[in-house]
Amino acid sequence: MAFVNQALLKRGWAVVGDAFRHFTADDGWAMASHVALSALMAVFPFVIFVAALAGFIGQERLAAGVAGILFQTWPAEVAGPIATEVQQVVQQARVSLMTLSALAAVVLAANGVEAVRTALSRAYRVVDRRPIVFRLAQSVALVLAGAVASLALAFVVLVGPMLLETVTAAVPALKPYQDEFYLARYAVPAAVVVVVLAVSHLWLPAGRPRWHWLWPGMLLTLVMWVIAAMIFAVYVRRFAVLATTYAGLASVFTAIFFLYAVAVSLIFGAEFNAALGRMRAGRIG
Repeated sequence: MAFVNQALLKRGWAVVGDAFRHFTADDGWAMASHVALSALMAVFPFVIFVAALAGFIGQERLAAGVAGILFQTWPAEVAGPIATEVQQVVQQARVSLMTLSALAAVVLAANGVEAVRTALSRAYRVVDRRPIVFRLAQSVALVLAGAVASLALAFVVLVGPMLLETVTAAVPALKPYQDEFYLARYAVPAAVVVVVLAVSHLWLPAGRPRWHWLWPGMLLTLVMWVIAAMIFAVYVRRFAVLATTYAGLASVFTAIFFLYAVAVSLIFGAEFNAALGRMRAGRIG
């Protein structure tokens, strides 16, 4: 048994080492910067578009719910300043944004999707030869689908407590479990992250391992994301002097730094999947 465990540990380290070497060779650090900056540029346009869409259907306050869901997956130290700015954007959004400004918002948000596509394609070592029109259409479709899904989730989060109160009033036996139902709301952001990861790996790159081989890299990404968020939160709270060093740019810097860590986790997860594929093919000891 000890020999088997040592063999598994040796192969595991071999896979991790191979993934790291390919991550470096594929310019993973630079691609993470590209993804982080593109993601930050996409956040405001996406919320603007969602706010405009919510106003178009007469549900303006749902946009604020979307912003809340979005930033629940960020450390509070990072999300706080950015969320304040986003809330101001949401409050100023009008249905008129559904015209030219909404179109620009979709294009910028789609650019964030394209950055992730490029990073994942490099990690899986594939050349995307699909027509650029198809790729752009897919990115825009994902942004639109994300906006609609975000509004639906926000509706569930906002309406859920009212429905719960109605149900518990009708069925008093459920009242002792009311706290558990409220805690279940926090599962929504986690589910959003998992769905976004799955969609990114399944549909964005031109080639990838079979779908059932994708979960190890996705799980590794989630673990790295949580660890990075915890470390970064402690750093910002106890050691950082960002406010004095970067003045008014402190909130932007913290957001970029956190998104960079998330991007590294995403790309390394794909590299890990690719390394596992090379191991199954017998190209890694």
